[in-house]
Amino acid sequence: MKIIKYKKTTKGRYKIYLDDGRELLLYEDVILKFSLLLKKEILEKDIMEIELFNQECDVYHVALESINRRFKSTYDLKESLLKKEYPYELVEKAIEKLLKQGYLNDQSFAKSYINNQIITTNKGPYKIRRELSEHRVDTNIIEEEIEVFDEDTQLEKIRKVTTRLYNSNRNRGGVVLKKKIVNDLVNLGYDTSVISKVINDFDFSNDKDIAKKEYEKLYKKYSRKYDGKELEYKIKEKLYQKGLYYED
Repeated sequence: MKIIKYKKTTKGRYKIYLDDGRELLLYEDVILKFSLLLKKEILEKDIMEIELFNQECDVYHVALESINRRFKSTYDLKESLLKKEYPYELVEKAIEKLLKQGYLNDQSFAKSYINNQIITTNKGPYKIRRELSEHRVDTNIIEEEIEVFDEDTQLEKIRKVTTRLYNSNRNRGGVVLKKKIVNDLVNLGYDTSVISKVINDFDFSNDKDIAKKEYEKLYKKYSRKYDGKELEYKIKEKLYQKGLYYED
């Protein structure tokens, strides 16, 4: 069949119009491989081979666009392509090509991910390790790159989180507040040995003053609804929940 018209479109593709009414939207790589700009005809037997290679190019270009929008691990990119229902063998080819070209690199991904988490979040090294493992980054790569998150940086972040929680929870008893802060920091991914180097600098012993202020606040609130022993019970219950005890 004859090629009657060419038209360049977006993303480096060409639309080829055939004399039987068919239109082929092909990547430039396909055009070059099959010398279609030089030919006047395409044999029917070549159409399937052209379309197969065009699909291979499509998977590659979609993959490249995906990592240009947001850096991905090899696993993440592969999963996203398979979800688009591309053939597995073409996904593998695209991944292999991107790895060889250096566009896809788990070492670079881990480095970028760790630096981003350090700059933009309060996450500790354990949590970052877990997240990178979920992206299927090799453990050796994770351990090599996480070294940038040194103890001084961790101490600085722990102090920042501790100060914020300490100042915003002054209606809690010292034991309860200290436990909450340590738990929050552990959940963020910090080691208890590093946490203790900061947490011990804070004073959690002034329960009496806190309890008095909290008692007065609760008394004002609940005396409108309760009185006598019921009022005292209600106040003590609320104080206990906050780890406080107050006896007038």
